Amino acid sequence: MTFGTGKIWMDGKMVAWADAQISVMSHVVHYGSSVFEGIRCYATPHGPGIFRLQDHVRRLYDSAKIYRMPIPYTPEQFTQAILDVVKVNDLKSCYIRPIAFRGYGKLGVNPLECPVNCVVGAWHWGAYLGEDAMEKGVSVRVSSWQRAAPNTFPALAKAGGNYLNSQLIRIEATDTGFEEGIALDHSGFVSEGSGENIFMVRSGVIYTPPSSSSILPGITRHCVFQLAREAGIRIHQQVIPREALYIADEVFFSGTAAEITPVSHIDNIEIGNGKRGPITERVQAEFFKIVNGKVPDRFNWFTMVK
Repeated sequence: MTFGTGKIWMDGKMVAWADAQISVMSHVVHYGSSVFEGIRCYATPHGPGIFRLQDHVRRLYDSAKIYRMPIPYTPEQFTQAILDVVKVNDLKSCYIRPIAFRGYGKLGVNPLECPVNCVVGAWHWGAYLGEDAMEKGVSVRVSSWQRAAPNTFPALAKAGGNYLNSQLIRIEATDTGFEEGIALDHSGFVSEGSGENIFMVRSGVIYTPPSSSSILPGITRHCVFQLAREAGIRIHQQVIPREALYIADEVFFSGTAAEITPVSHIDNIEIGNGKRGPITERVQAEFFKIVNGKVPDRFNWFTMVK
């Protein structure tokens, strides 16, 4: 199924993609008042498997709580809606986008008088940063745009309005000939990519910024922790100065869309040998073995679509 076709779950009903419409006067259009998730479904030997579904649903509800946005469905109902969208569209593998947003009610910054609408869509989506990037890596730059300081935007919420900052980071990277950008936090330390968490490897140890560096604590990021620890690779959360990336042995991104993507160059400086390093390859290979069903799902990451 391609983008723009098939069925979408909208406020409790399956509707044709073209019929899933909202008013142009909806609060979300004017103020970015939405919370959302990006979820992957993988084709496994046992059928379609949705990756870490319960974790994504919990984060959706956490984001909604932070923004005082009561979702009019239980987490179980929302979970079933996600499963139903994959099933009704007969998808074997796909990218799933559940979203809750403030709809048409009353304009003004105060959102509380606007209803909360809910939608789930799904479509085919390959490697976010390109198939070649999985081995060769991507070339990125440190952005002139920083992540928001604490007590400005809540970094723990995956909210639509928060991603205006991400758009600026990605546009700047694209306009200057790079494939992605890296944001620094309010103190000038490494935060994350426009839509990915970041890791660096030095002398066999993996390092990644902590939550205090204005990151969204990613679900795939947590997978990296699990895989690294299982493999006996030391992994630490600590603040990372920008220049540490330049002298890292390896750097890689993680994310639902990006999966595990190596970084080859930062600010036109070659990282390591300029392509995927051995620790990145080891974590990446084990990740794809699990999500593609080549080894047992020992972490219980999948919810199967019956």
